[in-house]
Amino acid sequence: MKPRLHRRDWPFYAALGVLAAAYALLVAAMVAATTGYVLQPAAAESPAAAWGAAHPTWARIVPPALGAALADADIQSAVRLTLVASTLATILALWVGVPTGYLLARTRFRGRMLLDALADVPLVLPPMVVGVSLLLLFRFLPRSWGDAVIYERPAIVLAQFVVAASLVARTMKATFAHVSPRAEQVALTLGCTPRQAFGRVALPEARRGLLAAATLAWARSLGEFGPVLVFAGAVRGKTEVLATSVFLELSVGNLVGAAAVSLVMIAAAAIVLAITRIWGGDAAT
Repeated sequence: MKPRLHRRDWPFYAALGVLAAAYALLVAAMVAATTGYVLQPAAAESPAAAWGAAHPTWARIVPPALGAALADADIQSAVRLTLVASTLATILALWVGVPTGYLLARTRFRGRMLLDALADVPLVLPPMVVGVSLLLLFRFLPRSWGDAVIYERPAIVLAQFVVAASLVARTMKATFAHVSPRAEQVALTLGCTPRQAFGRVALPEARRGLLAAATLAWARSLGEFGPVLVFAGAVRGKTEVLATSVFLELSVGNLVGAAAVSLVMIAAAAIVLAITRIWGGDAAT
């Protein structure tokens, strides 16, 4: 039961509420501005207006700017590549980040603090630095490796994975830290191996945090821009993902197209956040 607030406490919490409300209003205004720009009637010479004239029935349901963006072959390719790359990066991030988070939460060993710090590095580095570091790393590897990855589609997955795995490790470390190890200890005394205790006891107990980590990693991969741009490039139909589509549309002065692609990403992020809040619970915080 939450304690009742005394009257003398209200000014403090009211000040906190004003600050929180101001920030929430800013975020809501950003989303509303993007949505409103996409929904407004497009200029007569714009591709959006042309699409609306060619598809009058669909234009009543789908805003012309959004319809024109989704009908573009390059954008469709970017959507497909983004979904595939983000999913692969998330799977790899879970495969690495979940055991790392468990190790950091459950064990004490020499070098643990170093591992803990290194696991956070991709999250605190500027995104462009992550991309440059990956680029330089593959420059030092055998040339066949570099040619197969740099400015190719595998570079997209790798760039997304590096950051997503750090996010998963951090989320799962916090999740396992809040899960009592008693059930695992009992399982070990009953004959389970550490691997069995991890798979049959720890993971089911941490399922809400696992879902939160997966959805947040996918959302982060979806919006990854800096490392992808530097390490994979932004070649139309080849290494273009939705985040770089926004950049490319802006680079040619197509603000309507950039806003439409941004709206697609906002919708995807909203769905992911809804899943995280409904099923992930407190583990997502």
